[in-house]
Amino acid sequence: MTRKRKLYYLLHSGKNSKLKFFLKAYLQQCVPSWITRRMLNHYLRQVDDREDRMELLWRADYYCKLTPETPFDREAFRREAVSITKQPVIQPKVYYFDAMNVGRYFDGRLRWILKPGDVSDLQPLPTILKSRPIGDDNQCSVVLNLNRVRHFLFVNDRKPWREKKDIAIFRGDVGNPKDGNVKPNRVAFMKRWFGHPMVDAASTDYITDHPEWQREKMTIGEHLDYKFVMSLEGNDVASNLKWVMSSNSIAVTPKLTCETWFMEGTLIPNYHYIEVKPDFSDLEERLTYYIQHPDEAEAIIRHAHTYVEQFQDKKCEKLVSLLVLKKYFDVTNSAL
Repeated sequence: MTRKRKLYYLLHSGKNSKLKFFLKAYLQQCVPSWITRRMLNHYLRQVDDREDRMELLWRADYYCKLTPETPFDREAFRREAVSITKQPVIQPKVYYFDAMNVGRYFDGRLRWILKPGDVSDLQPLPTILKSRPIGDDNQCSVVLNLNRVRHFLFVNDRKPWREKKDIAIFRGDVGNPKDGNVKPNRVAFMKRWFGHPMVDAASTDYITDHPEWQREKMTIGEHLDYKFVMSLEGNDVASNLKWVMSSNSIAVTPKLTCETWFMEGTLIPNYHYIEVKPDFSDLEERLTYYIQHPDEAEAIIRHAHTYVEQFQDKKCEKLVSLLVLKKYFDVTNSAL
């Protein structure tokens, strides 16, 4: 990437500001814990007065599926869990700050297991994390909105779908075998569709075996010139799915396997996004269909916008987060 392009991308990427995030996070840490703990019951009482109370409770139960009957090794949990007040700063720090932003409302003696990073496997013990596999057996994987500065981003797209290019765009880290971090689904996509006239696909990093795949990074605004945006899972979820679904473009992806606070497991294929086969063999057919049926494409965009709306009420998001952590502590700390 040229120096001029790097500067342009830095100023116009469209992503959330990490500087702003950390400034706010450090300021929040300055608020005495005795103040925030006194506010917990005040916030929880607000849930009962809301018209969407049942929806908030449902979401909390979705993120935290733990019940008193959930089987797990309580002695192992006792050994591994740490109290909120003794929680060490984990890396990346965004996970620590996002978790503590909710945890600071609870008794500091309560214990949890907090796991940072991209998690795509099931947990044997009740664990607070950002992502988990989609399914019915993920009770011990309890989701909070962690690393939200990267993952929770929405856009205000004013360009109508019909005025966009009849092309699917993909820019992302494909993974380099040299580094031992290959993303097989993205490699398969690139091998099949790189250079196709209906697909503008490129890796943002240098790939030893395929140097021709590398292109410069594109801003989010530049992505929005295309009717379709490939949203391909990497180490866990595709981080662009949220902002794509808030735009007037359509997310295209194989069947989703992981979920975050965005509740990807509740998304409906060909209703909220376009689903293609795992080997991407039907991609051209699916794109052509929606290009020829614009009313159906615009219906998907409306459904996606409606889905996104539930995450844009900051007060609601805070209440659900508190409900999730309260349920987690009620189940895991009752016998400690």
